[in-house]
Amino acid sequence: MPKILHAVIIANGIMSDLEQARAAIQPGDLLIAADGGALNCHRLGLVPQVVIGDLDSISAAQHSQLASQNTQFIIYPPDKDQTDLELALAYAVEQGMTDILLLGLLGGRLDQTLANLLLLSRPTWAAAHLVVADGLDTATLLRSHQVLTILGKPGDTVSLIPLTLQVCGVCTEGLRWPLQSADLEFGSTWSISNEIISSDVRVIIGDGQLLVVHRKRSDV
Repeated sequence: MPKILHAVIIANGIMSDLEQARAAIQPGDLLIAADGGALNCHRLGLVPQVVIGDLDSISAAQHSQLASQNTQFIIYPPDKDQTDLELALAYAVEQGMTDILLLGLLGGRLDQTLANLLLLSRPTWAAAHLVVADGLDTATLLRSHQVLTILGKPGDTVSLIPLTLQVCGVCTEGLRWPLQSADLEFGSTWSISNEIISSDVRVIIGDGQLLVVHRKRSDV
């Protein structure tokens, strides 16, 4: 079997639970900061191996400190055609990373949040397993004919959000309202806020791209 290579990309969004984010990062992960994501790394007490972007969110003093800690900088001009996050994702894929966790993508500007989530659907990183984590929420992108097993507890919420015009052949197990070979349409709210009733939860899709959002109960 091919070796799974792990990367963590930290963006410059709001991180609602620093402890949860810190626990998700494992020794040996390639830690990449998308520009101001380096500030979130500092809040986590971590030093990124790589910082990518135009560095408009990092002061000269912060740049110097990171450089002294052997951080590699990949600098782009301000007038570029991609966001810092897209550049970071492209770099991770170019390095052969097959399992990518993304932190700090949400909060702040609505346009940036929407763009960050929709960016996951680009075919450029189709070979990578992409997961977004933020506090109680974990979002996983499923592509055609993929299966996701969710490690949750009864009472947790699961929402299925189509990222293509149609996601065909959707089946779910372990949810209060199961789906069997359902077709989900882009923009529909039919598959929002389902509830976990079993420890064995699976989501299976036929054709399309689906963002699966698992939200843990806040009272446990």
